[in-house]
Amino acid sequence: MGAPRLNRRLVLEARSDAPDGAGGFAPVWVPLGTLWADVDARTGRDRAGEEAALSNMTHRIVVRAAPHGAPSRPKPGQRLRDGSRAFVIMAVAEQDARARYLICFAEEEVSL
Repeated sequence: MGAPRLNRRLVLEARSDAPDGAGGFAPVWVPLGTLWADVDARTGRDRAGEEAALSNMTHRIVVRAAPHGAPSRPKPGQRLRDGSRAFVIMAVAEQDARARYLICFAEEEVSL
């Protein structure tokens, strides 16, 4: 297996809570930095949402590795953004024993 083609520029974002003005909190996404990635679509399915039909697509996203604890290392619960597309990270694993790359297993949800 050769080196991945890191040809997509994605923004790594973390979820944070901001006051909503009514005594509660609303989720906001805070950019952490930019990563170059190889994005590979996997499987998809349609499902009924609360207000509209939704399409879920899973992706395998490869990025350069970063040490544990580094802010540039993706974690489950964060997301990678490509313009208006958002890929929620479900799991992260090292690609091989040399740990040069990380595989992010992500899900994209689109309203139909």
